[in-house]
Amino acid sequence: MISIVLADDEAMIRAGVRSILATDPEFEVVGEAGDGGPAVELARAHRPRVALLDIRMPRMDGLAATAEIRRLVPETSVVLLTTFGEDDYIARALGEGASGFLLKAGDPRELLAGVRAAADGGAYLSPAVARRVIDINGGRMARGPAARGRAAGLTDREREVLALVGAGLSNAEIAKRLHLVEGTVKSYLSAIFTRLDVRNRVQAAIIAYEAGLV
Repeated sequence: MISIVLADDEAMIRAGVRSILATDPEFEVVGEAGDGGPAVELARAHRPRVALLDIRMPRMDGLAATAEIRRLVPETSVVLLTTFGEDDYIARALGEGASGFLLKAGDPRELLAGVRAAADGGAYLSPAVARRVIDINGGRMARGPAARGRAAGLTDREREVLALVGAGLSNAEIAKRLHLVEGTVKSYLSAIFTRLDVRNRVQAAIIAYEAGLV
């Protein structure tokens, strides 16, 4: 069972998201909150596999809650719900360790896929959000030829691993696909993050996407 803490300040949004999650029998919402602070407390109490947070909430927003959850409950992956027009929030969230970004108005199948990817230790970017994240990061994140140049500095195996990160696979899935042990995949990821000068899987996934590896 994949346990989930859900936080959004709009009750109707929470109800809709909960209804979508309920279509997958492996998902269980173990706590709901209308703000980031209570969401952090729920994460500490339940230690869920995934915290699904609105990026903008009135007192403690999704960014602050992400940082706190990643600090206090590092085994919990965080997926952020966003809308267009929240570019600054999305850009800042890249540095807080979020495992995914999903559009509130997106396809319900993306919500299910994003939560499952995060639960499995992977990363997930809604395609529309991925494009927006790339655009708003301008020159700091590699684009097109620049991304391909950075990826070219990786070994063949590292590029294989990066491509699978970009496709949203977890460490365990990458290990199975490439016939490796999971510890070896973690070592490859550490080297990839260093070579690409990125801080997390989402940033690595963006480079994989822009480099044409996905």
